Amino acid sequence: MGRRFRIATSCVALVCGPLVLAQDHAHWTYQGPTGATHWAELDKSFSACKLGTHQSPINIDTQRVEHAALVPIRFAYKTEPGEVVNNGHTIQINLPKGSVATIDGVEYRLVQFHFHTPSEEKIDGKNYAMVAHLVHQNAKGQLAVIAVLFNEGKENQALKPIFDNLPPKEGESKNLHAVEPAGLLPANRAYYTYVGSLTTPPCKEEVRWLVLKTPNELSASQLNAFRKLYKMDARPVQALNNRVVQDSQ
Repeated sequence: MGRRFRIATSCVALVCGPLVLAQDHAHWTYQGPTGATHWAELDKSFSACKLGTHQSPINIDTQRVEHAALVPIRFAYKTEPGEVVNNGHTIQINLPKGSVATIDGVEYRLVQFHFHTPSEEKIDGKNYAMVAHLVHQNAKGQLAVIAVLFNEGKENQALKPIFDNLPPKEGESKNLHAVEPAGLLPANRAYYTYVGSLTTPPCKEEVRWLVLKTPNELSASQLNAFRKLYKMDARPVQALNNRVVQDSQ
């Protein structure tokens, strides 16, 4: 890898806390006076949300991506117990240390995954019904997020034990005997990649993003179950600012 995908090595609070999500310094939401356009005003530690130049999510213009001979992601995901948490911003699934994705020869442990509706990422200006963000961290503390897009369609069996057990209130959690992260992935694992940021405060930059090109599906009832808790939890797309988006062949 060249400098384009060099990532900061410091441990980020978003994956070091017990819930593996942002440790809030101020109350924030997605809309209204504490919504995404005001995050930087709420706490000085959120300044990157406004001043950062490598922010996420983005709109991926497929006519402008750089075609590259990227190494396929190697997934070694395991079915294992997990904790489903309603953290007040989304539903998040915290995992033990069993699942790994190898990116450019470096192993990244799958720490957690969570959901946004509609998808935060846009492809050629289009949102998808939902996206799952699979958050990984390597031994140096570097972050890589694999985004799996979802269209409304047939029931997703990997999501079923999660969406059948959504904690209804903020702060509540449920333990699951078996979470199958591999079932979230589409058969085709080709991807777009770029350097961006966390999509929640503090909007920390130098995060490697890998957006799988092929969407998966979830049912209308699964989507509605999530939307009863979080009707909209997506940050608007951010300026690309001369960054290059590459896609695998």
